[in-house]
Amino acid sequence: MAIDFLPTVWAARLLVALEKALVYGQANVSNRDYEGEIREAGNTVKIGSIGDVSIGNYVKNTDISDPEVLTDEEQSLLIDNAKYFNFYVDSVDRAQANANIMDEAMRRSAWSLRAAADSFLASTMEAAVPGGNKIGSVGTPIVPTKDDAYEYLVDLGVLLDEGNVPTDGRFVVVPAWFHGLLLKDDRFVRSGTFRGDVRLANGEVGEAAGFRILKSNNVPNDAGTKYKIIAGHAMATAFAEQVVDVQTYKPEKRFGDAVRGCTSTAPRSSGPTSLAMIIASKA
Repeated sequence: MAIDFLPTVWAARLLVALEKALVYGQANVSNRDYEGEIREAGNTVKIGSIGDVSIGNYVKNTDISDPEVLTDEEQSLLIDNAKYFNFYVDSVDRAQANANIMDEAMRRSAWSLRAAADSFLASTMEAAVPGGNKIGSVGTPIVPTKDDAYEYLVDLGVLLDEGNVPTDGRFVVVPAWFHGLLLKDDRFVRSGTFRGDVRLANGEVGEAAGFRILKSNNVPNDAGTKYKIIAGHAMATAFAEQVVDVQTYKPEKRFGDAVRGCTSTAPRSSGPTSLAMIIASKA
């Protein structure tokens, strides 16, 4: 008797991948003040600043000092961190599929580029935190509990206060397990969690100790230990990105379609006193 072969059928829907929330690149964590200038022309922005102005005592009928010559400082925001994607879909696979593979592949590629930028930005912030603004160390990390996790946030706020960081707009990015400790503290539960009807930014889970609390799985850590919980203000870190190029093309020796793209990013932490950090391990 003849053998009937049953063809494999593609599902009309693609399985949605689980994706981490992207936190560090959003506007309230790092600023995009110079991104427009980079996108319009060039890959470097020179950022100028001036030093403090001295204050003197005025005595009636007495000449004041000669005008002070202001000092200036220049920093560069350079687009020099480039990432790319390059994928291919065979014509046979595309013809047999009910789902739109190309669209989903493009979405996943875009998300992966953003995820890489988010992790790189987190590492940039971590490296910029001055030694005096760290609670705990890599050698001796703190081990917060449900009873004192909130208090460590208060300590972070004090460090930023001492650095004259504006109180409005402060953030802290915590891993899921630290957020779990906060949820066991009545001080956070009573006043820190948002009402259900409030629209939250990506990763935002509440407010506590003067901070917007954001939760992320991109918190820098050493193999799941010694998490670097970064707090600060968006004034500390500038971030810019460019979509360099996106191309569709036909591979010379294949029947199918391919897409490749490249982006460049430039993170820079230019105000390190506006950042503080807890180095912590799970209990």
